[in-house]
Amino acid sequence: MNKNNSIDVIALTQELMNCPSVTPADAGALNVLQKMLEKIGFTCHRLMFSDENTPDVDNLYARYGNEAPNFCFAGHTDVVPVGDESAWNTGPFESVIKDGVLYGRGAADMKAAVACFAASSARFIENSDKKFRGSISLLITGDEEGPAINGTRKVLEWMAANGEKIDHCLVGEPTNPTKMGEMVKIGRRGSFTGFLKVIGSEGHVAYPHLADNPIPHLTTLVTALSELELDTGSAHFQASNLEFTTMDVGNTATNVTPRTATATFNIRFNTHHSLDSLEAKIRVCLDQTAANCGAKYELLALKNSEPFLTEEGDFSALVADAIAERLGREPDLSTTGGTSDARYIKNYCPVIEFGLVGQTMHKVDECADVADIEALADIYTDILERYFA
Repeated sequence: MNKNNSIDVIALTQELMNCPSVTPADAGALNVLQKMLEKIGFTCHRLMFSDENTPDVDNLYARYGNEAPNFCFAGHTDVVPVGDESAWNTGPFESVIKDGVLYGRGAADMKAAVACFAASSARFIENSDKKFRGSISLLITGDEEGPAINGTRKVLEWMAANGEKIDHCLVGEPTNPTKMGEMVKIGRRGSFTGFLKVIGSEGHVAYPHLADNPIPHLTTLVTALSELELDTGSAHFQASNLEFTTMDVGNTATNVTPRTATATFNIRFNTHHSLDSLEAKIRVCLDQTAANCGAKYELLALKNSEPFLTEEGDFSALVADAIAERLGREPDLSTTGGTSDARYIKNYCPVIEFGLVGQTMHKVDECADVADIEALADIYTDILERYFA
């Protein structure tokens, strides 16, 4: 490849960040990336997906080469809203560099990592003189920060239907708590959301025997779930935790007891459970407690995602060794944090996550050190070299 096709990773990061691609808007971000990848020699497919009651989302799958193995970089160009723009010290979509720090929405999560995908691919292809055996691909969605319905999951289905097989995948989410090289994610906890409704009968507060106040029943059920020990964790996972996020009655009267009371909870859970087994456990607890207190309840279960673990082995060692050689520290192999699109990719191939420091993601004045971005591009290049060696 002509050296004129080499990519300035900081300039590409800034060009991506200048696109206000708040989910589901693309705002030109994928065009920027596609143009750069096609210049390197990637074949690009733009994939627009739709579904009922969700916005249309544009996605990109790009591949260099036709042979196996296919190493895939996965990530997203959509970002969360800026919040109170007046609280920002720089324009959220101006990608300003001050004192070696790049500020703007998407700096940490995760337009810089997407730029590193492209830059490292260009370097590796150039360094190998195009003679490596295998393929490099990028799976980039515009729906990671949103409903995640018309994004990575549907791209993977399209790939499978069109004979596009990936062998290993690296997701560029920000994985490091405070400094580069601290942490690699080799799994994620599952997510289960429960919408609990207790049904009573309304009535005058002066005549409680003529009504059935649902609020005491709800507090009893909430207490039972809060005290339920799900597990004590495992070698790779912390203990599963159930957290209530809201309790609502919607009653504006002071002399009337309500008919219904509701609460919402979310469980982040480890591989001791599946979504189905966890729902069964929750319903047993609620059934027993409701029978004891005479409550009538309904539970709507939203089964968000299953937990997964990519077992430690050659792939995790390859990534960890590349980080250690470049940065001089051994990363922790962790499963902490929330969810990511790796939860879909794990059904197709082994998947690991490594990206920038995540302290400012989704915050006002989101930022990333320029040196960290450059180091990440170097590490991704090293990973490709080790993978295809």
